[in-house]
Amino acid sequence: MVMARLLVAMVAVAAGAQPAAAQAAAVTPVAVGAQRLLPLFQRMYAGWNSILGHRGYLEDLARLLSMPAPSGLSMEGDPSVLPFHKAVTLRGVGFRYRPDTPWVFRGLDLRIEKGARVGFAGESGCGKSTLLDLLMGLLQPLEGRLEVDGEPLTPAVVHHWQARIAHVPQSVFLADTTIARNVAFGRPTASIDMARVEEAARKANLHDFILTLPDGYETGVGERGVQLSGGQRQRVGIARALYREADVLVLDEATSALDGETERAVMAGLEAIGREVTLLIVAHRRSTLEACDYVVELAGARGGKSGGTAGP
Repeated sequence: MVMARLLVAMVAVAAGAQPAAAQAAAVTPVAVGAQRLLPLFQRMYAGWNSILGHRGYLEDLARLLSMPAPSGLSMEGDPSVLPFHKAVTLRGVGFRYRPDTPWVFRGLDLRIEKGARVGFAGESGCGKSTLLDLLMGLLQPLEGRLEVDGEPLTPAVVHHWQARIAHVPQSVFLADTTIARNVAFGRPTASIDMARVEEAARKANLHDFILTLPDGYETGVGERGVQLSGGQRQRVGIARALYREADVLVLDEATSALDGETERAVMAGLEAIGREVTLLIVAHRRSTLEACDYVVELAGARGGKSGGTAGP
C-alpha cells in the first residue's frame, strides 16, 4: 500500500498535476515510510536466501526419514557372521574423497594381527583419521579391499564388524546425565552393570576421581560434560569404550588432553585388558606410542600419496 501511494505521488509529480509544495507534502511522508520499510525487506530477503540455502539439508532429512528401517540387523552384531580370530588386512587400498582431489592413499597394504598394539603417526593431514575410518568400515576403499580373517568387508557384513569396535575420538560426547549412564552409554538404566562400570573407570584412571564427588557415579556431568575438565571427559570416553568389552579399541587422539602422568596411568590400564583386544592408537606425542608393538608412519600430507606395507 505504501509503495502504491509512493508510485501515484511520483506519477503526479512527473505530470505536474500538483503545485511544488503540494507535491513535496505528498511525496515526503511516503518516502520516509518506504525508507523505514527497507530494513524489513532486507531481512525478508536474507530469510528467503537462508531457506533456499538449507533446502538441500531438509530434502536429505526428509529422504532419510522416508527410508524403511533396516531389518534383520542386531545392534550388537552377530560374531558368527564375521569371525575375528587372526587379522584385519588392507590389500592395495586406494582412497580419495572426491574424483577431483589427490589420493589420500593408494596401493596401501597393512596387516594388523588380533591383539596387536598398533600406533599411527604422521603430521596433520597425512590421513591418520581417514585410515582409521577405513579400518572401522566407515569409509569404503575406492581401490583394493579390507579383509577380516580373509573375508572381504562388504556393505552386507560391515555392521557386524563395527559392532566389535569401540571408538574414542578426541572430542567425546557426553549426555546431560550421570557418570555411570555416560560410561554405559546407550544401555537402559535397569541393565547397567555397575561392576563393569567401575572396572572400566579403574582402567581409565577415573575411579579415584569419581569417589571424591558427592554422589559418586551418580554425579551429573552437565550438558556435553560441562562440569568436567577436558581430560576427565576423555577418560569417561575411554571408560565407555572399555565397558563395551569390544574386540577392537580405537583411540583417535583420545589422550591428548591428559597430562603425562595421567596418560601413562591410562595406557597402563589399557595394557591390562589383555591381548584379546586389538588396540589402534593415533597420537602426535611419541610417548603415547611407546607401548605399541609397532608404529605405522604415514606420509603424503594434504592429499599426497601414502602407501607401502606395515606390520610387526
